[in-house]
Amino acid sequence: MTKYLSTLVLMLFCIVLNAQTINKSFVVKKITTAIVPDGILDEPIWTDADKADKFWQYFPLDTVQSKKQSEIKMLYDDKNLYIGITIYTAGKDYSIQSLKRDFRAGNSDNITLLFDTFNDGNNAFLFGINPYGVRREGLVSGGGLNLNGFTISWDVKWRGDSKIYDDYYTSEMVIPLTAFKFKEGETKWRFNSYRFDTQSNENSTWINIPQNQNIYGLTFMGDMIFEQPLGKYRTPLTVIPYVNMGSQKDFELDDSNTKVNVGGDAKIAIGNSMNLDVTINPDFSQVEVDDQITNLTRFEVSLPEKRQFFIDNSDLFGSFGGGRDANPFFSRRIGIAKDTADNTIENKIIGGVRLSGKVTNDLRLGFLNLQTAEDLDENIASNNNTMLALQQNIFGRSNIGMFFINRQTFKDYEFQDAEDRYNRVAGIDYNLISDNNIWNGKFYLHKSFAHNAGKANLSSGAFMQYNSRNWNFFEDVVYIGEDFRSDLGFIRRTDIFKTATMVERVFWPEDSALQSHSFQFFPVLTWSPQNDFLHTDYDLMGAWESKFNDQSEINVSFTHSYTYLFEEFDPTNLDDALPLPGLLGYHYNFVSLEYQSDSRKRFAFSIEPTIGSFFNGDRFSLGAEMFLRFQPKVFLSLAMNYDKISLPQPYSSTDIWLISPKIDVTFSKSIFWSTLVQYSNQRDNLGFNSRLQWRFAPLSDLFIVYNDNYFVNSFEPKYRSINLKLTYWLNI
Repeated sequence: MTKYLSTLVLMLFCIVLNAQTINKSFVVKKITTAIVPDGILDEPIWTDADKADKFWQYFPLDTVQSKKQSEIKMLYDDKNLYIGITIYTAGKDYSIQSLKRDFRAGNSDNITLLFDTFNDGNNAFLFGINPYGVRREGLVSGGGLNLNGFTISWDVKWRGDSKIYDDYYTSEMVIPLTAFKFKEGETKWRFNSYRFDTQSNENSTWINIPQNQNIYGLTFMGDMIFEQPLGKYRTPLTVIPYVNMGSQKDFELDDSNTKVNVGGDAKIAIGNSMNLDVTINPDFSQVEVDDQITNLTRFEVSLPEKRQFFIDNSDLFGSFGGGRDANPFFSRRIGIAKDTADNTIENKIIGGVRLSGKVTNDLRLGFLNLQTAEDLDENIASNNNTMLALQQNIFGRSNIGMFFINRQTFKDYEFQDAEDRYNRVAGIDYNLISDNNIWNGKFYLHKSFAHNAGKANLSSGAFMQYNSRNWNFFEDVVYIGEDFRSDLGFIRRTDIFKTATMVERVFWPEDSALQSHSFQFFPVLTWSPQNDFLHTDYDLMGAWESKFNDQSEINVSFTHSYTYLFEEFDPTNLDDALPLPGLLGYHYNFVSLEYQSDSRKRFAFSIEPTIGSFFNGDRFSLGAEMFLRFQPKVFLSLAMNYDKISLPQPYSSTDIWLISPKIDVTFSKSIFWSTLVQYSNQRDNLGFNSRLQWRFAPLSDLFIVYNDNYFVNSFEPKYRSINLKLTYWLNI
């Protein structure tokens, strides 16, 4: 009885504690003297600044204050926000990945600041710095509910540095107010900060956040109160021209050429809260290549967007529908096409515009229009790609969104079928986020339009999640009609009615090596409406997941699957293989075990073996990753996937390998070199991508990028290119 009473008292204490910490605030004083961000807090004016302090642990506990505290002070003038940070530590043995900007935070020492400038709990600007003065910036959208609303691909000009002492380090940041979007006359922003401390093995936050919530979530935030209202700021016109000289050779076609391309982007501010992006003849040769993956399914795999033009306010365009099955807009569709051999190739973007931001405090607007070039040799038409999106906040943090998408050719092509001349999609979404973040959900209805399209042209869905400390539950229902089509979207398959249910019970043991562990039950069921609701697929998964206080993890799962093949299918992807027959259902089971070591260590790894049946045969898979850091300049990684598929005669068996070693070398904070090798016998490709980057001025770079691809079996060359690209960020 005493134990239950003490538990109840602790719960009541935590509720009161959260109510108190959410109301934390500090004053940002206005100054007239500029501060040089050298990382040394030696300006006398810092002593008069108010501070955000008394951080709380987020890991391994969330009910005590952090062992090593952090202090954040802020000042501002008519142009900049000045930030002075003091981080207390157990010593100088810091962990970092490299000296490269936009570092990954979770496995290294750093602090991150979140600014909700519109006080809506939905979107925030992110700025971070580590003990070596390496910086990162990003955007958080959708309330920070999951990683889909988190990106560090966004770039903006600002300055910062750090200074290391015996048992603490200090950082200074100078961020132009024009880097933020906010309402004129605003007197406060919502604010929070989170810190990773590898030496004390704790993660901490200024506002106390329950561990069942994301550390970058926007539900639990305090206030930074400006001494005087913020005025209207003239954001400079940003012009980012580039020149690219590239030489390439296609060995299969025996074709080579050398080209010089010139183009660029412009960023034009409209008031304090809207931005117009313009691009002319954009070039993405410096963008990192996609990570290859082994695909044993019948469906396409979604890969993340890495092109800078599409990043800012990307949630306005890409968050409609269901992210896995029914996303009506997927920006990677623009600039990619199929050639006459059905291979995916680049489709040149001629130019375009993108307008995005806040029209009012509760209404967001997004408009995008891009024109792609024609390629008559490959039967590729020139297309105009347009999207208009509106999002209105209602009921606190929830919102209603509406959109219209149009992909259309303005010219008749003999090689193009009439039904491919245009494709349009319109829809409405309702996104629910409760004030305490326990409930969130999505409800949507979309309709597509195309020439001679059928009547089953709707896509709809409903998602509802409950997330508390001990229980996590969600239900996801999706319907996609057989005739629904979104040429600019990611639609994995049509003609489905699908339900996904997840029930999780989480335990938080005391005085144990386990930080938490949970049991999950996760059934996914799919039917075909056009075939009298034939049950086509199901996956019934049960799992146990555990996290240890040393940040290692062990997860075990068992899955029973059923797949009905409407058409014959060869999972081995061999040229001469006999495919499995269609119009037949297959039952199979498999078990997976995953272990992740402590990622704070100089050497870390993860390994995941899977064994079981696969269609009418057997499968053994092994995935592994290894990381080795020679701080602070060299980071080595190796990713490997092995799949052994054994099918009974006369069907084929095969061994599928995907091996990807990578080396990152940061000679300094401005010179970076990375090389990625990707070997995939499933794709019959051995690829080399090597990139040297010199950041000679803020966000201004010189790139040398070398790509080389070979056939696996013969080691004969496929395609080779080298690019020299110069970009310069100019504020006018």
